[in-house]
This record gives sequence, structure tokens and C-alpha cells, in this order.
Amino acid sequence: MSDRRIFLDRGLGEIRGVVTLDGRPERLIVRRSDDDPRLTLGARLVGRVASLEPALATAFLDLGSGAEAILPFRPDARPVRGQALEVEIRGEPRRGKLAVARVIGPAEGDPRLVAAAPDVAAELQALVSGVQLVEGPRAREAADEAEDAALEVLHPLPGGGTLAIEPTRALTAIDVDLGERKGPDAKRVTRQANLAALGTAARLLRLKGLGGIVVIDLVGRGHDGTALMAAARAAFGPDNPGVSIGPVGRFGTMELSLPRRTRPIAERLCRDEGGLSDRSLAQRLIRRLQAEAASAPGARLRASCASAVAAAAAPLAVLLADQIGARFTIAPDPVSPRERIEVAQA
Repeated sequence: MSDRRIFLDRGLGEIRGVVTLDGRPERLIVRRSDDDPRLTLGARLVGRVASLEPALATAFLDLGSGAEAILPFRPDARPVRGQALEVEIRGEPRRGKLAVARVIGPAEGDPRLVAAAPDVAAELQALVSGVQLVEGPRAREAADEAEDAALEVLHPLPGGGTLAIEPTRALTAIDVDLGERKGPDAKRVTRQANLAALGTAARLLRLKGLGGIVVIDLVGRGHDGTALMAAARAAFGPDNPGVSIGPVGRFGTMELSLPRRTRPIAERLCRDEGGLSDRSLAQRLIRRLQAEAASAPGARLRASCASAVAAAAAPLAVLLADQIGARFTIAPDPVSPRERIEVAQA
């Protein structure tokens, strides 16, 4: 039986929620103080139809103050340009793509936010009901572990072997590798590895916030298609509605289509060109200062980091000073590598 637990890390300028499955991170929710509440999954708004693309059965919505979303529609429910509609965000914006909305009903007035999305605590409790929400140091540890796992490419499989997950513009490719996994019966070894890979892949895709077309390159030949299909349906069941699973193909691959709901974690935490963003590094810097302040009450602290990270951390430092007092300094280092953060007692 699966054991799911939920954690809430209330940071400065950032709240992180984590769901773990049998002790491993399964979902990571990150909300920051500069997020646009109109584009968060579950937000309800009044939007105005700005334009239509009948050939694509898609309308473009003006949500106000420059925010936009697309609205897929059925041929018998085509909206009218200029029409005001109450909508709900069902897919957050991602790199190069607008948010996706669904119609709730007609509306009046200017584009505006009607109801904010559920907060992170409520979202966690909706995902895993009847389980106590854990906060404090253990939640921070769980969130840090989830962040690190979400950004990895190679992941270990239970029993041996590895799974590589690499998103591209068109799809997400997953490769299963036996590695050092051994046994007297090669066919049984590959079967067990593939079954383990499906469960692990489902958990990690949820953790990374990845959807769309997924191609899993299974290991070995002569696959038991019935067993693999049953395992895939069970593994990806939590992602329904909207999951489509294809049979194992002649080249030993399984194709899936998963709903896109949240912004991928890598886009949330990293720059377009790769590597953690200045804001993500600033959040890590502030957490390091908090941890050092807790371990050395009253001590003066000094942090050193790249200049861009120090600039991103400046508004967070104001919040930290309110929490622990003005007993720390953040020194920008123009020659420091971007991801180097040093915190010590002054």
C-alpha cells in the first residue's frame, strides 16, 4: 500500500509544498511573492475574448494588465469577440506557451481576478486527504530534497538500474537502463526493471511537472504488453483525467499523453539557458542564512555571492532582518561563480 505524506515549507518570499510517496518526493509546488495570481492553476477570472482562431478552435483571452490565456472551444460553443466570460485557469503558462483556461459561464465587466487559486496548504490537502500536514525543519528538508531530485536527469531505479528523463520541445524522452541490475533469468530481470521504471517515471514526471507526449524506451525485447499496460495505468492513474497510454510498439517504446497543468519545475527554478535563476539562488542564500542564524543565536553573519544573486536577495534580506535582526551582511562578489554561496560567522 502506498504511503503519501505532505510537507509545507513557509519560506521568506516563497512557499514550497511537497508530497512524498513511500518516502520519495512525488510532487513539488513552488509559489513566490512575485507570481501573478491570475495565472496560477485554479484561479478564477473574468476574461474578455480578444481574438479567435476558428481553424484551431481556440480563443485568446485578455485577463487584464497584460495577462493572457487561450481558451479551447467546441464548434457548438464558439465564443464571440469582445464577450466577457468567467473562466478558470486549467493549465499554467510555460516557456513560449500561454496559460490555458476553461469556461465557467458568462460574465460582465472588465477583466479581473474573481477568486485566487487555493493556497499551497489547501492544494496539498486536496491531493492527499486525511494526512497531517508537516511544517518546520522537516518540511524544509523535504522541499530541498524535492528540488534537487526535480532537477536531476538520472534517477536510480528500485532494485538497480537507472532512469534518464530529458524533456525536449516536442516531447519528454525517458530511457530505462539496467545498469548493474543482475539475475539468473535475464527476461525476468528486464521485466522487473521495466515495471519498476513505469512507477518511478510516473512519480518523477509529477515531481518535475512534465506533461504532453512522453516516450519511454523500455529495456530488452519481447515485452509482456498486457502486464506493462496494466502497470502503466496504475502508475499514471493519479494524473487522470486526461491520461492516454499507447501499447508497447515494435521498437520497444511506450507512448503516453499526460495533461499539462502546472509550470514545469525546471522552468520555475532555472534560467532559459540552464542553471538556477538568480531568484532561486537568492532563496537558497536566505535559507542558508536562516539555518546559520538558528544554529548560532546572536552571532553576526556574513554571506558572499555573485552580484546578480545579491541583487535578487535584497528584498528577501529585508524580510530576514525583520525575522532575525540586522545581524548579517550580504557581500556581492563580482568574480564569484553564479552558484557559489558562502555563509559564515563574521
